[in-house]
Parts: sequence; structure tokens; C-alpha cells
Amino acid sequence: MTSNGGFEPVFCTIVPPHVLDQLARNDDPALSGPARRSLEHDAYQRTKRRLTTVIGAGAVAPPEGAADDRPHRTIYDAEHTQDLPGTKVREEGSEPGSDASVNRAYAGLGATFDLYLKVYGRRSIDGNGMPLDATVHFGEGYDNAFWNGEQMVFGDGDNEVFLDFTIPVDVIGHELTHGVTQHTANLDYHGQSGALNESLSDVFGSLIKQYTLGQTAAEADWLIGAGLLAPRVTGTALRSMKAPGTAYDDDVLGKDPQPARMEDYVRTSRDNGGVHINSGIPNHAFYLTATALGGHSWEKAGQVWYDVLTGGDLKEDAQFTDFATLTVKAARERYGAGDELRAVQKAWEQVGVRTL
Repeated sequence: MTSNGGFEPVFCTIVPPHVLDQLARNDDPALSGPARRSLEHDAYQRTKRRLTTVIGAGAVAPPEGAADDRPHRTIYDAEHTQDLPGTKVREEGSEPGSDASVNRAYAGLGATFDLYLKVYGRRSIDGNGMPLDATVHFGEGYDNAFWNGEQMVFGDGDNEVFLDFTIPVDVIGHELTHGVTQHTANLDYHGQSGALNESLSDVFGSLIKQYTLGQTAAEADWLIGAGLLAPRVTGTALRSMKAPGTAYDDDVLGKDPQPARMEDYVRTSRDNGGVHINSGIPNHAFYLTATALGGHSWEKAGQVWYDVLTGGDLKEDAQFTDFATLTVKAARERYGAGDELRAVQKAWEQVGVRTL
């Protein structure tokens, strides 16, 4: 929480800093140039986010007369500058235009709104009909997408390693879920609590994709950012919830460093204590729970995770054991001592996280 009792939003990107750091050291300027500029963009936005938090930003209210059960989306075009939000190019109810990035961002915001409302009864990111704003075409060849505490921002990618960041709907869902976490558990963005923050965004980003496609747990690919990597990259996505550590193995990007079990937990001072790396452990626990239960993942496994995120018992500095224990408690309270409880307990056991 901030000193004035409000929520403390963090600056969250979909591409981890360690990936951009790797690219920035490449000898090919077509790879290193965009990565370095992206890191500079991120550093500036992160500082700006902190300053806004200290000064205090007012809450964004739903537009007057807006229905709580309908999204209120506005898409802006930064026109390759860093100025936010940019020029308004599409608003709620308007027809698609010729810009595919605008149309994908609009659809992705809607898909995220739909899952949270129709499955969990949550009205937008804050639960109170918050407008959903997004900016496309941010920067020159910007290799990232981020949630800055107030809106979504998408780069076009460099077309060498990354394509347009509006392409994967789970990227949109991932970033907007940082907003949900901001308005609920407000998990600290460091160490295990930060990895849980990242994992929750991956979980619900994947559920938004599965819900949009009507997929069961068995049909889903469990990849985060599939379709984002350019053809030259040896890899399928940014992360794999099914098999953490296997999303890419590339001569430029390096190898996916995510662990699937606590015995392989990565201790590092980089990336806020490895929040994008160690999130593979709770990610895999969710995958194991969802596939054990079968059917649509958003129904039972997703409900348990949502109950924990929004239930009020998850502390800002929660560790993996704290979160796992709360999922066991939530599964028992909602479903009793049945298959759901056993699936949750076994999943955490398989990834080596204790429950109390």
C-alpha cells in the first residue's frame, strides 16, 4: 500500500529484463539496438511509475452512465513516440478500422473483461467498472508490452526477435491481470511474492486465451506469448506452464531459465529477485491442478486461484508456501474433501512446495 492508504501499482512488462539484457549484448545492431532502446524505455517508465506513486494518482472512475456489465475500452496510438496515452483511435462500440494492432488490442481488452465478469463476476480490473485503456505503436521497435498501473501499452516489436505485442491475447490478459492483483492482494514485486504476482498474471492470461478459444485443459497449449517470437527464433513462446524451461533455446535469446520445482529455485538479485524466472514453479502447480481436474481450467482450478487472489487472506509479502496453503484452504471450502482438494494438494507436492 502507499503511504496514503492506496494501492501501490508496479511497472510490469511481459518480456523479462534478462531477455532484453541478453539481446542488448549481441554484436548485431539489428538485435542489440531495439533491445537497448527498450531497456531505456522501461527504465524511464519504471521511474515515472514510482514518481506517480509517490505524488499520488487519482482513481479512474467509470464514465457516467456506463453499464457495469459492459467494458469501456479506449485505444490510443502513440505513433512510435513515448508519449502516453497518444491519439485516440477507437472507443467502445466503434467499428474495427484498418489498423490490426488497434483491433487486436480492443478485442483483447474485451476478452479479458469477459472472463472476469462472466466467470468470476468481477466488473473490470478494479471490480468497479474501471475503463480499460490501451496504447499501441509505442516507441520505435519497442520490444515489450506493459501495465503501468493505469493502462496497457504495446510495442510493435523489432521484427527480428519479437513481433507485434498485440498478437497473443494471453499477453494482454497477463498485463491486465497485474491490474487485478494491484487492486486485490497487491503482492510485493520482489522475490517469491513477485514471482506469485507474475504467475497469477500467467495463469489468468492463459485462462483468458483458453476461454476465448473454448479450450479444455487438455486442448490448451499452456504457452505464454505463443506467436510473439519471430521466425528466426528457436522457440515457441516466452514461457511454458506445462514444461517450464522449454519455451525457447536459441543462440540469440539463450535458454529459457524457468524452473518447475523448488529444488531448482533460482536465487538472483536481477529481475527483482527473479520474478519472471521462479514464477515457473507456481505456474506448473496450476497446470498440474487444472489438467488433473480436466474440463475447462477456468471453472475449478481457476476458481480456487481467484478465490485466493481476492479473498483477503493473501498477504502482500506472501511466499509460495503461504499461497499454496491458501489454495488448499480455498479448495476445501468451495468443493469439500474431494477431487479438487486432492488435485491441489498433489500439484504443490509435485513442484516441491510445502502446504501448512
